[in-house]
This record gives sequence, C-alpha cells and structure tokens, in this order.
Amino acid sequence: MPHPRRNQATHHGTSRPLPTTIWLPSPGDPQDLPDAGSVLPAWAIDKIHTEFTRRPGHPTAPLIKILIPDTEPGMDARTPCVTYPATPKSERTTRRAPVLLAELHPDTLPAPGNTPTSSPDDMPGAMEHGWPGFFHRAHRLLPTNGHLLLATRQRRDNGRLTDPLGSLIASARTAGFSYLQHIVIVHGHPADDQISPTPPEGAPPGLIHSDLLVLSAIASA
Repeated sequence: MPHPRRNQATHHGTSRPLPTTIWLPSPGDPQDLPDAGSVLPAWAIDKIHTEFTRRPGHPTAPLIKILIPDTEPGMDARTPCVTYPATPKSERTTRRAPVLLAELHPDTLPAPGNTPTSSPDDMPGAMEHGWPGFFHRAHRLLPTNGHLLLATRQRRDNGRLTDPLGSLIASARTAGFSYLQHIVIVHGHPADDQISPTPPEGAPPGLIHSDLLVLSAIASA
C-alpha cells in the first residue's frame, strides 16, 4: 500500500514526496520473531529477496545480508554476513551485482549527534568508523544504481523515543546514496479485520514495526 511521504531534503536539496509502503505478512507466513540481534523476521527477508533481486527478463541477483553489531573501529571484521545465492538450490550466482541488506539493531547504534569522525588526513570513509565510514565503504562495493537496503527501528533512550532514520539518511547521502523509498514492516499478523501484534523481544512498548530504507548508489563525480 504505497503512500506519499514528505522528504524534506533530497540529494539535490529540493523537497519532493517519496513513496512509503507497508508490508504485512501473508496469512500463511509463520508467526516468527526476528532472530537474536536481528531486525527483520524471516518472511520479510523472503519478500526482500522477491522484490529487489528479481526483474522480468533478467537473471536473479544474489542478496547479501549483514548484521552490524556496532559501529566502533574494526566493525567490518565483526559483522556477520549471509549470502542468499541467485539460484536458491545451488551456489551458482550470476554476474548481476548483489543487493546489500544491512540490519542495524537499534541497541547497537550510537546516540544521535555522537558519531565519531576521522582526521582530515584520512581518505573519506576508508578508516572512518561510525555511520559515515560504513556508507562510504558500502558505496564502493556497489555499482552505480546498486541497491543498499537498511533495516532498523526506533528505540527508547531514558524514556524518550529515538528515531535514527534522519541521521542514517544524512550519512548515506553524504557518501553518495540516493534515498528512494521507505518501507514499514509490521510485526503482526492479520486476524479477521484486525492486526494481532507480535512485537520483537525488547522493542519499546507499543512499537510493532521496523523501518526499511531503500537507497541507490549514485555515480561518483
């Protein structure tokens, strides 16, 4: 169900509406919760694989899912990675560039405004940690128009709801990504004419959705 969402700062500095889509599990999907430390349930991963790796008339692209445990120095060496091959029943892949899905559990994200920066002598994004460094490295891995999907959700800090989306989008744009779409992934199942919530363990009270940001790599100048 697409809905326009006002985006106040696009890559070109102008304001334009971006589509927001709501994803619900199908009645036959298992009522599973995200794995420990993860953001998305299995049904959402399957839907991502269907929606973003398959194009009519083109070979299927592999999906690479990474789970970012923290954004401190050396984060890449501690990041678990799972590859869903282009052909599910084999390890054969195609020449299509992979779709990169990064899950950022809210408990692992630094507080807004507390993102460390590198020294002026460092190559931008090369040794930099925190969100900016991650996005610069991800941009170098993807081809032009390659997709980076970012999954996270809100959390509560000292009783106040903290939304990381603004800081993440700003860091992504600085690294050369375009923000295309916002997908709301509902943690719940249809029950007659209502939705029965199945919130993830540790989620703030009343929070039954996660956010999936769809980003596209822009060609470097």
